[in-house]
Amino acid sequence: MQVVAAIYRLAIALWLGGAALFTFVLTPILFRSESRDVAGRIVGLFFPGYFRWGIACGVIAIVCRLVMGGKWTAPAAVIIALMLTLSSFQAFYIEPKAAEIKKQIVSFETTPKDDPMRRQFSKLHGVSAVCNLSVIAGGVVLVILL
Repeated sequence: MQVVAAIYRLAIALWLGGAALFTFVLTPILFRSESRDVAGRIVGLFFPGYFRWGIACGVIAIVCRLVMGGKWTAPAAVIIALMLTLSSFQAFYIEPKAAEIKKQIVSFETTPKDDPMRRQFSKLHGVSAVCNLSVIAGGVVLVILL
């Protein structure tokens, strides 16, 4: 049972660490060092894997909680379920929709901000950012609960 508990803690730590690294370190470095279009293209290439990483960590954490027993309605289990739901929403709805819209925007540097496609993309980006920060906040709470 100690091995399962260790895998559970590792899954949470890797999920939170991956999200924090991507959000607060890698993405800002890319956008500071490259043009907006190049940085956006690079980040867009990483998104599918980034979201799959979160989903994999979440599934592992849920399986570990089930194996360890305990109440499924415990705060940690609810937080994991919410985080997994948000990551799945980003992976299977927001990211594909945003990628499709991005294809229709020739350049974020030259396309006016009030362009309908840019406005649509900005809305999706805002929803995705809230989901992402919520996943990170949930991860922080889970680490504190450990």
